[in-house]
Amino acid sequence: MKLGILICDHVQPQLQGEFGDYPDMFTGLLQQIDYQLEIVYISAINRELPEDIYTCDAYMTSGSRHGANDEQLWIRELEAFISKLYAAGIGFVGICFGHQLIATALGGRVEKSPKGWGIGIAGSQIVAKQSWMITSKNEINLVVSHQDQICELPPQSQVLMSSDFCPYSMIQVGEHFIGLQGHPEFSRQYSYALMDSRRDRISAEVIEAGSATLTHEADDVLVMRWLVNFLKQIR
Repeated sequence: MKLGILICDHVQPQLQGEFGDYPDMFTGLLQQIDYQLEIVYISAINRELPEDIYTCDAYMTSGSRHGANDEQLWIRELEAFISKLYAAGIGFVGICFGHQLIATALGGRVEKSPKGWGIGIAGSQIVAKQSWMITSKNEINLVVSHQDQICELPPQSQVLMSSDFCPYSMIQVGEHFIGLQGHPEFSRQYSYALMDSRRDRISAEVIEAGSATLTHEADDVLVMRWLVNFLKQIR
């Protein structure tokens, strides 16, 4: 399978020496899942989307510091690209920012959550188990980093995972789209470094609470395996 990762941001320069950039994170995790995957990186943020949507068999996004509602040309172009993928029946996984773009592209709605920042490791309950979810677990832990949330689902949506903080933490739209609010590609170490770099906008109390959750193990490899399983079954 040829998987196109749509890059929607970059790791902050001061953190790249230790953690690399988003392609490094995705490559490291995806190679644990299936070393035969053909992975290509596409810079959505630099407006380098492929003219031919069939260039790849399936697509996935990185997260972004930007919001789905931000009025930037590259975001609207990516939103239109996602709409084309949906209409064509091409497999797509939206992670965090991409999860929210699924909503805005397909008729849902996103807003800044009154609950504030979600940071650290968050647990979500599996509420609709699918055949590609190979697990005996009922709750999944993933690193999160977001303020915005989907507040209105697009048509043809099914909620797969949910929590009190984020009711739509994983959704499926139609037969070939998955949205995931969490970050399987983020390590716990990167999660702490990221929240620590945002002390100018996140309160010390919230950072302290988020940091305390990082003692939990993340189900990063398991969830990425799910996502690859999901995309492979569509082809």
